[in-house]
Parts: sequence; C-alpha cells; structure tokens
Amino acid sequence: MESLIEIGQIVNTYGIKGFVKVTPFTDNINRFDDLEKLYLETKQGLESFQIEEVKYSKNMVLLKLKGIDDISIAENYRNCYLKIARKDAVTLPEDTYFIIDLIDMEVVTEQGEILGNIIDVYPTGSNDIYVVKNEQGKQILLPAIGQVVKKVDVPNKKMTVHLMKGLI
Repeated sequence: MESLIEIGQIVNTYGIKGFVKVTPFTDNINRFDDLEKLYLETKQGLESFQIEEVKYSKNMVLLKLKGIDDISIAENYRNCYLKIARKDAVTLPEDTYFIIDLIDMEVVTEQGEILGNIIDVYPTGSNDIYVVKNEQGKQILLPAIGQVVKKVDVPNKKMTVHLMKGLI
C-alpha cells in the first residue's frame, strides 16, 4: 500500500499573500481543517509544508502554507498534487476504499476468471464505476455496488466480482 494519499491539486493562486487554491479529492472538504502538515509533489520531489490557515470558497480549499508568503512563490506550486501520510487519513466506513488502494487491483470473477486490473475510478453520484482493463487492452466498466463487488482484499490487491447479465 502507498504510504501517502493524494488529497487534492493546486490549481491556482489566491490573493497576494501566498494562498493557493486547491481542488480537493475528498468527499469531505472540511477535512482540511484537521490537517497540520502535508506534502507537495513537485518536479524536485516531495516537499513538506505546515498548514498555517484554511479557508473555503465555492467547493475549493484555500490554503496558506508556511514558507509560501507571496503570489510569486505560490505560482511555482501550481498543478502540484497535495499528499498526506496514510496515518493522517480519515478512517473510512466499511466497504469504502481509497482510490489509490483500488488502482492496479486485480479483478477476478467468482469462478476465478481474471478480468484485468482497475485502471481508473469514476464517481457518478450514486455509485462509483471501476474501469477494468485486461492484457489485450479491452476495458470493462463495473459498477461499485454490492450485487457486483463481492470481496475486496486491499492488502493482496484483489477484488472478486459477480458479473451480472449485460455487464460484458
């Protein structure tokens, strides 16, 4: 399992005092209130930052990070991804998973037939859709519902599914 979890992406600067505007990758945008530290994935590698202030504007997060004190410095971090240590992540409800734990997970049927690996997850509102790609490049879209997903083994990166009529 990955030790860091992606929680957002800096999409712009905000104001002249070094705030950055973040598109959050979390269901609970207020989650940022509980964070003290995060990492930015830059071209030079991971950089650690203390969070000085958090604001919200139209489903976006506005962060003031220690050491980023003006717009010219903040501009250097545009498009960087924000990550946190797994130990700082929220506890998920049962049968809920971090997308990073699902990517590259092997998907097999209840009969043991290998369908491929999850390459992407699309949120649709009512349920997510898992994009599974096999070795030949064929993609299968599987709804993340209880009738289809029978078992998720995160440590072993394996998902067992029931193929309902019409899915393939």
